[in-house]
Amino acid sequence: MGELADKAGITVRTLRFYRERKLIPPPRREGRIAWYNDHHLARLRTIAALLERGHTLGGIAELMTAFESGRRDVGELLGLDGMPTWSEETPVRLTPEALADYFEGEVTPENLSASLDIGYLRVDGDEIVHISRRLLDASQTLVERGVPLAAVLAAGRELRGHVDAIAETFTAVLCTHVLADLMAEGADGPGPDAEHTARISETVERLRPLAKAVVDAELSMAMDRRMREGVEAWLRERADGEGAGADGQ
Repeated sequence: MGELADKAGITVRTLRFYRERKLIPPPRREGRIAWYNDHHLARLRTIAALLERGHTLGGIAELMTAFESGRRDVGELLGLDGMPTWSEETPVRLTPEALADYFEGEVTPENLSASLDIGYLRVDGDEIVHISRRLLDASQTLVERGVPLAAVLAAGRELRGHVDAIAETFTAVLCTHVLADLMAEGADGPGPDAEHTARISETVERLRPLAKAVVDAELSMAMDRRMREGVEAWLRERADGEGAGADGQ
């Protein structure tokens, strides 16, 4: 404990206090000896960085709890090895303090829990993994333009439902009319072999830009319609207000 406190630049008394508040995980014990490792040191440095940014110990404890609740078992993904994927998103690995810098003043326990619940974030050791560089950058830009992070996350949750419905429509069409024969080939065997999987992957690669083009075109036209309707409604309200003011004079 003394060695850990010295490397972290804190007192043993402070370290004991952090342990009592469950801000750091318990050590590995061998008899009467308690062993700490680099994971504990990294956690202490994270706590120090968050304190420097104005977070309270109570708030940090809530953040750490939210971090831990976001852990995922990597084994859940083992069954997907070698299978084709549609997403082209690049995950981003961040320290908790780096995430706090991305959304200064907006990384609250509530927003963090919402991000974990939606699936934007997961925890891997002492790091946070955001599922998409593009989503992370877009969220940061929206917050910089004055949109609260809570509103961004709420919109993301709502959008997720709409996009899932779009994906379901595409999947039904593709599986029924394009991938049916390929999927049927592996139905009677123990599972798809490397060649079969490669053929499915090749088909998915060819179809990806078509689906993206359709969604982009439809979204662009929908945004035009909605923005035009919104501006026209605003102009009507303004004209009505000016008319009422003139009548009053």
